[in-house]
Amino acid sequence: MKRILTAMAALALVAGAALPAAAGMIDDIRSRGTVRIGVSLGGEPVGFRDAQNNPIGYDVDVANRLAEKLGVPVEFTDVSGDARVSMLVSGQLDIVVANTSATLERAKTVNFSIPYNRAGLRVIVQRDAGITQLSDLAGKNVVVGRGTTGETFLKREVPEAQLVYVDNFAPDGVLQLQQKRVDAAIEDSSLVDFLATQNDQLVTLPELYSNDPIGIAVAKGDPEFVRWLDMFVSDYIQSGAYEANYKKWWGESANPPQLNPLW
Repeated sequence: MKRILTAMAALALVAGAALPAAAGMIDDIRSRGTVRIGVSLGGEPVGFRDAQNNPIGYDVDVANRLAEKLGVPVEFTDVSGDARVSMLVSGQLDIVVANTSATLERAKTVNFSIPYNRAGLRVIVQRDAGITQLSDLAGKNVVVGRGTTGETFLKREVPEAQLVYVDNFAPDGVLQLQQKRVDAAIEDSSLVDFLATQNDQLVTLPELYSNDPIGIAVAKGDPEFVRWLDMFVSDYIQSGAYEANYKKWWGESANPPQLNPLW
């Protein structure tokens, strides 16, 4: 029996040597020396550029904190719409922190952390456009981001709306609203609520048409990395950094959406 056990141990050692454990994403990132994070710089205050063209905003702060916890500098790429997912799947990005709603459909393709923010779809309209409810968008020109949950929602709920597509809500969609080339837009409440405070010709409809979890997205294949990201977000919430970051960008009087840590 002792000989059999010894032989089995030897075989296990050989097998272990022949089939080393594959390095995970964290090891890959640290070996490379940078983490490639996609952020959406399409609208204040979630993500935009300052006067020196540097990425700033709520998501950018989260991404910088994430890179700090990984112990490597960050390399930012501006992404939006469908590119957020396709660049992860193709391996061009390690992580996406780009105001991405964690939906069941997207989760077929990429993995999500627990929510680091929440937002709902909201409609913003020209003050003098006579739009007071969702059905009033029928026949109106409405800006939507290509490949967004807002596009899917309007196609289902108000198919008569005339959709005007943009790849980036800001500056493209915002500019069309400011120049009154469109009647309305639909976007995350986090973006349009802020926009309405900056322009007295624009108002938001009061309804929220969803309450979407906003998650950090990564490619499938490394569940341990997803677990680490869940721990990262839990720490972000419990440490007070979440509330501080939210109030930094939406104002001290803002009430951050309720988030629940997993750890």
